Amino acid sequence: MLTINNLSFYFGGRAIFEDANLQIKPKDKIGLIGLNGKGKSTLLKIIVGEYQPDAGNISKSGDCTIGFLNQDLLSYQTDDSILNVAMQGFERQLELHHQIEEVLHQMETDYKDELVEKLGELQHEFDLLDGYSIESKAEEILEGLGFKTWELHKPLRQFSGGWRMRVMLAKLLLAKPSILLLDEPTNHLDLPSIQWVEKYIANYENAVVVVSHDRQFLDNVCTTTVEVANTKLNYYPGNYSFFVEEKALRNEIQKGAYENQQAQIRQTERFIERFKAKATKARQVQSRVKALNRMDVIDDVIDDAAKVHFKFKFGTQPGRHVMALENISKEYPNNPILKNTSATIERGDKIVLIGANGKGKSTLLRIIAGTEEAKGERKLGHNVNFSFYAQHQLESLHMEETLLEELKYADASKSETELRSVLGCFLFGGEDVFKKIKVLSGGEKSRVALAKILISEANFLLLDEPTNHLDMQSVNILVQALDQYEGTYVVVSHDRHFISRVSNKVWYIEDQEIKQFPGGYDEFVIWMEDNGKTLDEPIKKAVKEPEVKVQKAPEPKPVKKENKKLEREIGDLEDKIMATEEKISLTENQLADPEVFSNPEALKKANAEYANLKKELVTLNETWEEKMMELEA
Repeated sequence: MLTINNLSFYFGGRAIFEDANLQIKPKDKIGLIGLNGKGKSTLLKIIVGEYQPDAGNISKSGDCTIGFLNQDLLSYQTDDSILNVAMQGFERQLELHHQIEEVLHQMETDYKDELVEKLGELQHEFDLLDGYSIESKAEEILEGLGFKTWELHKPLRQFSGGWRMRVMLAKLLLAKPSILLLDEPTNHLDLPSIQWVEKYIANYENAVVVVSHDRQFLDNVCTTTVEVANTKLNYYPGNYSFFVEEKALRNEIQKGAYENQQAQIRQTERFIERFKAKATKARQVQSRVKALNRMDVIDDVIDDAAKVHFKFKFGTQPGRHVMALENISKEYPNNPILKNTSATIERGDKIVLIGANGKGKSTLLRIIAGTEEAKGERKLGHNVNFSFYAQHQLESLHMEETLLEELKYADASKSETELRSVLGCFLFGGEDVFKKIKVLSGGEKSRVALAKILISEANFLLLDEPTNHLDMQSVNILVQALDQYEGTYVVVSHDRHFISRVSNKVWYIEDQEIKQFPGGYDEFVIWMEDNGKTLDEPIKKAVKEPEVKVQKAPEPKPVKKENKKLEREIGDLEDKIMATEEKISLTENQLADPEVFSNPEALKKANAEYANLKKELVTLNETWEEKMMELEA
């Protein structure tokens, strides 16, 4: 259906793709993964023609249509209702409806047979395309994505960027293109909407290519994984969990092949160095030089699983009670959020606050932070020093400052070396630390803001959707950082893998009250299922970092005892050759010494020793060569 042939693309002189290949077949469900900046979104833009490749080509069948959902659509605004915007996905049906209306208008004054026939043809095609149900289909998809029925006729302009993105997703799903390209579709979705989209895409009749940092979403949706790495598109015939185990297997095999080749190179170079000046070995030396030049060098395995080695600490320990909320009530016009509810946050709590959008999660987080007014009492505990992270706070970063200067705002007492260490944990190395904030991508700004939060020495963190715009490696870094963090935090997130890794307590809002579960997210899901309880959203168990057994690569066969013996013998011979060459050099100095030269007895002795050493060296070299040949065989 669509084939990428030997694609090369360069950006500012840097190779993004070189001779990359990929085939997208009908009904493929492809997860496109890779580190930020490696070219995932770029590839999607090349496919839709926004960027032109420097070499290679993309060919597609004549009837292939492509739909592209990307973050640029966040800025789209119109006064049309969200229902009408979504229905624009039914392009042909709307065109037929318009033509039918025109024909009916003409027939009011001119009832000709040709018009009757044309009307019949248009109505027949309209009926075949199920045109009479397009409005109900649009309503179904919009409501599946979290919109209330009464909101469907509100203008798109009145909704925030995240909700506008849902409308554009609905429009795209209704259009049903041959290939659906989705760039981070879960960024602005809550849990029930994510699960609805998962089910929809899994049953989607055409091909889907999705870029996402949500590993459970990829597991539930994709049957193929394509990794963008080293300017290539690496194909894995399975979901994300399969990719993890298969990549481990491939890396193990590649590592073994790399080490074997390096040993062969060292051995060949030793032979060349030893015999390059020996005329009788010239042909064999040249043969080995040519073999080295022809060799396809195997790359070493690069470990991209970044580790956090920085100890995040804070100066003062808080009291046992970090925060107490008593009889809290909050409502907006015609929208009650909380009603006379209470909760306590204890030292060491790792709380995840879950629920559908509109239930009041972010509102509750702001009430805890003291930035949102509410009825009731908010009591901050003794020695509590808190820090609040939210997406809109990225705008408060100092755009003209460098990364190092920006971190200085969080903790001026830290040295440049310490700040570089922190930035290194968040994937900013080398000269990156001197970049200005304004040139960073959204994901990079998020990493800087999170780094600032974690070095601020706050003992209580409030994190609102911290994984938005982060790639999987960055999410993994955040998980490690929070795992090392010894303070207390409350996190709002819809990333099931993330919240299953960082929680020891779950909060959710039900009937305008804060409900608490004294365990992690996975235990919470099991408890809900065992007790037949449901929330307003269909919660599903998170999949932890793939606990599948990684199939081990075959262990390399043990080196034969004879080979080990040969290697020892060769090493001993090389030591003896070096010692003999040193003795020959000393003897040559003696022969040039006037005292020896003028003493016939001493000269005779020195000449005899020199002759014996030269003879011994010839024998040692011949023996070394024989052993090398034997080992090489």
